[in-house]
Amino acid sequence: MEVKFTERGFARIDFIDRYEVACSLQMSSLASEEAIWFGCNKAEPKILVHGFGWMALTMPDNYIANTRMHLTRQQVAELLPYLQCFVATGELS
Repeated sequence: MEVKFTERGFARIDFIDRYEVACSLQMSSLASEEAIWFGCNKAEPKILVHGFGWMALTMPDNYIANTRMHLTRQQVAELLPYLQCFVATGELS
């Protein structure tokens, strides 16, 4: 992984998750406090169709989905022990 910068100068790391979904970790432009964006870059909604499995779901043009978490430094600090535990043990606790 490599830190790159957006056109507006915000640090961003792009990566692919376990299911080949494009994701990112990016500094937020939030002016009131330091925060990051973290998650999938775009929604890829699917529906389970009996006998066929998961099928892509066509959404209307005016559809929007929030796919990335907007986390403050405090929220990241609260999650870190669980993430570190998972790295060390494969568990959350």
